[in-house]
Amino acid sequence: MKKSLCELLRDCLPRDSEVEDLYWTSIANCVFNSFLAHTAIMLNIVTMHAIRKTSSIPNTLKALLLSLTVSDVGVGLLVQPYYISLLIKHLQLIVPNCNTYKLFNLVSYFFCSASFLGVLVVSVDRFLAIHLHLRYQELVTHKRVVALVISIWVISAFLPFLMLSIPLDIYVRIIVIGGTVGLVITTMVYIRIYLAVRRHKNQIQVLQVQQVAQTGEVAIFSSLVKSAIGTFYVYLVFMLCYLPILISLVAKEMNGPSLVLKRFSLVAFTLAFLNSSLNPVIYCWKMRHIRHAVINIITRNPCIGRP
Repeated sequence: MKKSLCELLRDCLPRDSEVEDLYWTSIANCVFNSFLAHTAIMLNIVTMHAIRKTSSIPNTLKALLLSLTVSDVGVGLLVQPYYISLLIKHLQLIVPNCNTYKLFNLVSYFFCSASFLGVLVVSVDRFLAIHLHLRYQELVTHKRVVALVISIWVISAFLPFLMLSIPLDIYVRIIVIGGTVGLVITTMVYIRIYLAVRRHKNQIQVLQVQQVAQTGEVAIFSSLVKSAIGTFYVYLVFMLCYLPILISLVAKEMNGPSLVLKRFSLVAFTLAFLNSSLNPVIYCWKMRHIRHAVINIITRNPCIGRP
């Protein structure tokens, strides 16, 4: 029997008969998401300002990182409060209507799709920067990247509405196939980046042995490598945070809903939302110029981050 969208979403949240068994899991998720929503908003707003002020970041990468921070702010500002309200309604034994579930699906898929496509495009951008090297600025212009960012948000807005207009099983297949292709592409891109880095590192060592004056080129390539490593950590954390949701969906399709899987699903949603709070931490950790800009912003505005 094929499930409707509302039935699929209800299977992820406690039903009336399960509220007592999942009570403390639901409470813990409400508390944790309340904290994460605040950190996702504040950390990403500060990081957004830091990225804008960091002149050493190329405008192309800056546009892509700003798009990612906007999607993370959206998760903290809209998706997590909505998720908390759904959990509270279920704890109060209030069953939301189908439109409430559909709206949650539209909002969450919108920002999560923007994050997924943003991570994919950033990885491809760093690959092109290392692979093309001197030709990168000629081919990857700021206008083209801005057009690409706009396309990401248009596609992200289209995908959730597509779910409402086609059979659910077909939509799930599209998402699974598209997500798998995206993950394969991103993984292959970072493998190519790793191989390119090894090759260029060997070339740099040869130049240094020959004492050739290539200091500027070495510095530029070193900066590209550092930015590629930073975006790799963004991709890795994204995978770790969103993989539990994929596992829970596949497990439900294979075994049907159960109390254990529902408890796992509640935790999986929170892990996915955690990604929006971790991304700005990664930017500060792995990208030195952003870290310095964030420190300057916080020292000049000590009230930032206080509730």
